[in-house]
Amino acid sequence: MRRTASPLSLILLGLGVFLLVLAPMLAWYVEPRAKRTPVDIDTITVFKGKGSYFDTGKIKTVHDKNLTITRQVRGDVADSEDSGRAVWDVVTSVDPDKSLPAASPHDSLQWTQERWVTDRKTNKPVHCCDEEPHFEGEAYLKFPFDVEKRSYRWWDNTLGATVPLTYRGTKKIQGYEGYRFTATVKATRTGTRQVPGRMVGQPRKSQVIADEYYANHGIELVADQRTGRIIYAAIGPRKTLRAPGSDKDATVLLDSERIAFTPATQKAQVKLADDDSSRLELVGETLPLGAGVLGGVLAVAGVVLVARGRRHDDGANGPGRHGGSAEPGSPNPDASPTALQPTTM
Repeated sequence: MRRTASPLSLILLGLGVFLLVLAPMLAWYVEPRAKRTPVDIDTITVFKGKGSYFDTGKIKTVHDKNLTITRQVRGDVADSEDSGRAVWDVVTSVDPDKSLPAASPHDSLQWTQERWVTDRKTNKPVHCCDEEPHFEGEAYLKFPFDVEKRSYRWWDNTLGATVPLTYRGTKKIQGYEGYRFTATVKATRTGTRQVPGRMVGQPRKSQVIADEYYANHGIELVADQRTGRIIYAAIGPRKTLRAPGSDKDATVLLDSERIAFTPATQKAQVKLADDDSSRLELVGETLPLGAGVLGGVLAVAGVVLVARGRRHDDGANGPGRHGGSAEPGSPNPDASPTALQPTTM
């Protein structure tokens, strides 16, 4: 009788081959498709710091006051699915203590409502879906996936232009390490505003079209390397008014050396980044490596068992398998069976 390979050897070989095929598929097919900007996002980030602002009730700039920036980002799932893009609606308010909680645009120092549309894979801006503002650059509310150690163009909405961010190494936020980027913005004219003449040193004029200027003492962003999620942000905005054609600030509308993520916001952002990064690492590195190693071991074991079974078969079916050499003249046991020589007894 001829023996075949054992079922165990075939199972091991088949499973090993399956895992060897699965490993590159996870790394090269599944993981890249998992790197997509989410569309069902709904998060609130809060910045706090101290600074100065123009108090319209007192009609003067007040100093050393608490300032809070509240930003809510909510994904428009329906428009995202229709367009294939990441469509995010963003509401941002800047408030002193007296206008908190940030619920009304009429009480806030500054209130903006925007719609950001980006490519889910590259994070590049996409100009569709009632986008507002029309923005450019590489980094905005998040960085691209797989953040690199290089400079990025960050869109500063107050400036209305991109700002070059410089890579400054790594920094730990709440014990979690990210890539750190910094920048500054020199005083730049961003528009005009009609104000009483005395606000810009021209008391004899009832109204003046003053120039608005914006600067930033310092921008610091720390991003998770794998996901591009911003786990820490700090800014130093300065908004002023100048008389037409003047190069000197006449009135400070808003000024803070540093407004940064609160500890609660840092913890929430770190948790989201850690969870998303862990899932991507699992799909892109841990599972492919494990599947590759285990698949290789099982495939080798299966091949060895199959080979041993074949060698055993060859020995069992070779010369002398019936206990000795056939005598001269005796029937040839290897001859094909005939009607006079049944195959079984």
